[in-house]
Amino acid sequence: MSDATTGSHAVRPDRTRAQLFTMALLRIAVGWHFAYEGLAKLVDPSWTAESYLRSASWIGAGLFHQLADNPTLLAITNQVNMWGLLVIGLALMLGCATRMAAVAGIALLALYYLAHPPLFKATGGVAEGSYLIVNKNLVEMLALLVVATFSQGRLGLDRYLRPAWNALLARVARWRSNWQAEHSEPVSARDPETLARRQALAGLVSVPFFGAFVMAVLKKRGYESEEEKQLASAADAMSGASMKVDWGSLDQLKGQVPSAKIKQVQLSRVMMGGNLMNGFAHARDLIYVSKLIRAYHDREKVFATFRLAEACGINTVITNPILAPMIVDYWENGGGKIQFVAQCKGKDEREFLDNVAYSIDHGACAAYVQGAAADTYVSQGQFDLIAKGLDRMRAAGLPAGIGAHYLQTIVGCVEHGFDPDFWMKTLHHHNYWSARTDQQHDNIWCEEPDETIAYMKNLPQPWIAFKILAAGSIHPKVGFKYAFENGADFVCIGMYDFQVVEDANLALSVLTDNLVRQRPWCA
Repeated sequence: MSDATTGSHAVRPDRTRAQLFTMALLRIAVGWHFAYEGLAKLVDPSWTAESYLRSASWIGAGLFHQLADNPTLLAITNQVNMWGLLVIGLALMLGCATRMAAVAGIALLALYYLAHPPLFKATGGVAEGSYLIVNKNLVEMLALLVVATFSQGRLGLDRYLRPAWNALLARVARWRSNWQAEHSEPVSARDPETLARRQALAGLVSVPFFGAFVMAVLKKRGYESEEEKQLASAADAMSGASMKVDWGSLDQLKGQVPSAKIKQVQLSRVMMGGNLMNGFAHARDLIYVSKLIRAYHDREKVFATFRLAEACGINTVITNPILAPMIVDYWENGGGKIQFVAQCKGKDEREFLDNVAYSIDHGACAAYVQGAAADTYVSQGQFDLIAKGLDRMRAAGLPAGIGAHYLQTIVGCVEHGFDPDFWMKTLHHHNYWSARTDQQHDNIWCEEPDETIAYMKNLPQPWIAFKILAAGSIHPKVGFKYAFENGADFVCIGMYDFQVVEDANLALSVLTDNLVRQRPWCA
């Protein structure tokens, strides 16, 4: 029996009302997700598909990169992506041109999948957000294939639009057969019989879901009064925390930051520190700074910073696992794939090993015993705890490292026979004013730079140097040169979004200059 059948036989004999209603729920759920993703991008003035296109690495990668490189094509791609998601989503929710919307949704998801397929990339363990072949894009493609293939019955606005569409097709057919048909009486767009009340309600079944979607969006965004809008616009004009990402600064990018491997993991020579995003600031006695940077780094600001970093070739952030859920959210919904190296610590064995397990479960690409924790464990003779942590990391397939603020921590671990996959050690000179004050308070993180350089020179493992800018006291150009010339294979620095491109250019300049290194590159 045809879908166009009217009257009491609207339900096909091989499909129950329950099955049709379930199909409608599937269509509405996928449509809801599409519409929200499109709306979220549309209201975010900083959103762009550029980093997603630039980081494409599979079929059609060349085309995606060309779209990112051409400002006009990128602007068109952004608009098509935002409005495509929104229109497809609304059509699916309302059951309007359902098959056409489902096919368009399949095409859009296929492009997403081709750009970033979840293939056989090692992620250091099984984790949400790190998929193998099947990810949410493929699942939604299959769901839309079902929607496009099977009849939706009359649960949706198609129930009212189909007669009008059929009438339009009939009119076009008559026009083609007779040039005078355009003056004939129009075909009625309605069924000759009055729709039954139950059938009419069935056609409107999607409308309450559309209303719920609108209410959810309003609740998510909040109901702004005119006063709130004025305050928001004033904050955008005056407040640093409201700064918009200057994507135009990418035009000043001189090249991609180079990378190297630690074990099987490809890491950028410059890695982003996660402290600023976590709200941890070494700000001497400025007690308000931590709250300030937490207010600055909301979800969208963190995502924008990640996108900028990836566009510059910075593919890794080193962070406390507290940031891991947001990174997974970024993989899922932010369109990027930045890696993270997890800092693992704990006040006792259980907390430390739980921290390691949490990092593994959330997809860390590498992990290490965090510097302050390792300093404490070594000073207390808890070498067995460090050994257990390294074993857990390696058992999950992750490169495993040891961090330290104090040189004696590294020396103690070497003397105890540890052979980590990499070291994390502070390195900076003392040629800044607060390093030479009589009373030290959160001012120095590498107390013996010359001794550190001399000792690390003889270690064969890769060395990631951190605190190379002494928490903002040393200019990046000076800090990069000092760290790389004195043996560091990688550096980790905290960056705000407005610093990313400049820091990438400075690092690239230092790395491509004639570095005078006595320690060979170990990665």
